[in-house]
Amino acid sequence: MAVLRSRSYVGALVLAALAGVPISAVAYGFLALTTAVQEAVFTDLPEQVFDSTTPAWWPVPWLLLAGVLTAATIRHLPGSGGHSPALGFQVGGGPPVLRELPGIALAALATLSLGVVLGPEAPLIAIGAGLGALAVRFTKKDAPPMAGTIMASAGSFAAISTLLGSPVLGAFLIMEAAGLTGTTLSLVALPGLLASGTGALVFLGLDDWTGLGTFSLALPTVPPSGPPTLATLGWAVPMGVAGALLCWLVLWLARWLRPLVHANRWLVTSALGLAVGLIAMAYQLASDHSYTMVLFSGQEGLPELVEHAAGATTGAMLLLVLCKSLAYGMSLSAFRGGPVFPALFIGAALGIAVSGLPGMELAPAIGMGIGAMSCAMLRLPLTATLLAVLLMGDDGMAVTPQVIVAVVVAFVTIHVLPTPGPSEPPAAPPRG
Repeated sequence: MAVLRSRSYVGALVLAALAGVPISAVAYGFLALTTAVQEAVFTDLPEQVFDSTTPAWWPVPWLLLAGVLTAATIRHLPGSGGHSPALGFQVGGGPPVLRELPGIALAALATLSLGVVLGPEAPLIAIGAGLGALAVRFTKKDAPPMAGTIMASAGSFAAISTLLGSPVLGAFLIMEAAGLTGTTLSLVALPGLLASGTGALVFLGLDDWTGLGTFSLALPTVPPSGPPTLATLGWAVPMGVAGALLCWLVLWLARWLRPLVHANRWLVTSALGLAVGLIAMAYQLASDHSYTMVLFSGQEGLPELVEHAAGATTGAMLLLVLCKSLAYGMSLSAFRGGPVFPALFIGAALGIAVSGLPGMELAPAIGMGIGAMSCAMLRLPLTATLLAVLLMGDDGMAVTPQVIVAVVVAFVTIHVLPTPGPSEPPAAPPRG
């Protein structure tokens, strides 16, 4: 209470509200630039070059270029492009310093804009944390370490204020991932929520002013759902196990490839980009559906996937899950981005694939798939439950019991399974 009543903490609240404006504007600009490059490369340019449908091989050279550019950024710029997503969703620790921010932004831009299967949340959180800590240094050079921690968290809150569809959900993701509890939770959460609310207003204002659209995760169309039944609750158990097993396989592939990436960053990252492009090409040739369903984070593809879920076949969805999961695991191993959005997409596709089973319904199947896959990837059961329930919109309350069961089963299963990938080599003993 003494800290909450202090003038310095009130100043931190004011600074968080003010800093949320430029930080959220930077995040909006990053998302807008990424989307503009994606549309130029994968929509506008093919329309100018080809008279008819874009050929299936079109993404292959661009994914190869993504590998070259990402490897160059990680290798030659400070900060190694930020955290590796193969190690899972990470927040906390020391925020990146100013000289590391360009490398983080450029590595993420090369990754996301050219079709690699990762999301924007992790680099935005890192950029927001770095800018928040920088705001403290500019305003008060002798500020205590706690001030830097609070403002770094507030910057992260502001950077993803509307990315997940709600500023509260983005804040909840960061707080659960950082393990904030007790007094620390109160001290950090208040400036963070304030910055998140300010950032949400900035995002909405820029949406209207620029006309570029929203950069928020949302499902405009969701299949109708009835009340929960014993059958759908029963299916929640195998859905939770399936989501955890699939996530474990994706992480195993990513971590098995990491030593190869570190041995030759340029060659292996470029080869993995090429492989992701070839997987997308093979999917289009085999399914007659666009390669874009395999590429990218899945944020824009998820609404389309759910909208056409009723007409999808089990075989087509299983093929999409296979191709997206392979591309996801390869992307996690060498590129820079976040692991959240592809997990949501794969979970929804898995739910659609099994929705025809006896006693299973489409809406709870999608919700259970999203909840189980995101929980196994993030290891954050509360955030995973909220993600699945809020994404389902009006049907969220109806599918909540099934989602909770699937999330709990996935959380237990992923912790029972052995750590995916090869074990880390033991540290060398200190000399002398």
